[in-house]
Amino acid sequence: MNKANSMKDQVVLIAGGSGGVGAAAGKLFAKAGAKIVLAARNKEKAEEVAKEINGSGGEAYVASFDATDMSSVYRMTDDVIKELGKIDILVNAFGLGLIQPLLDVDPKRAKEVFDVNIYGTFLVTQSVVRHMATAKQGKVVMIPGILGKAVMKGSSVYSASKYAVTGFTKALVDEHRRSNIKYTLMYLGGVDTGFWDSDVIDMRVQRDKMLTTDEVAKAIYYAATQPGNSVLNEIVIQPDSHQMV
Repeated sequence: MNKANSMKDQVVLIAGGSGGVGAAAGKLFAKAGAKIVLAARNKEKAEEVAKEINGSGGEAYVASFDATDMSSVYRMTDDVIKELGKIDILVNAFGLGLIQPLLDVDPKRAKEVFDVNIYGTFLVTQSVVRHMATAKQGKVVMIPGILGKAVMKGSSVYSASKYAVTGFTKALVDEHRRSNIKYTLMYLGGVDTGFWDSDVIDMRVQRDKMLTTDEVAKAIYYAATQPGNSVLNEIVIQPDSHQMV
């Protein structure tokens, strides 16, 4: 990684910064000197992460928001702009999981997944990109995961939501070529996070063989710090045991 102040004066908004990949990414960006905003529904957990960052000499702030509530999302974004003046990098690291056979899926749970993963991603991205387009610069890191690129048994609802994120992002690349906004799609295989603790993740996994959040954070940092006019459009990272051919 680059030296400690390589991202000085950069503002990084991590939507879903209370744990897992988002928290790990926040810590890494903070070490490089960036100002970090950890936006999350679970404010208490986000405050724990911020406390750790600030205690290590970093600069982190916490913003509470509900990704599916338009007024909440826009209020959060406006507060960040008001307090810190800009948002240079957006990392969308939030989402709901659901791995179940179609006929076992509770329609209410499916709607929650679509609301958070699709509508929530739309709301957060629109609210932040509005400012980036005005500033004529910005970087957006999306994490549809490998199930936003390839499907598997039981992933019908979840893959539908993540394929939507992939299509949404690819369209935005074309839409904002003149706005100097750069988008990265990250297709991650299994990552050892709380995702697997849910009662609606119906599959056997070996978490000790998965990617770590620190490994993923390094990839996010690499994508968001590409120099000059280069863009890391897409990246696939799989655990060795899941490798695709």
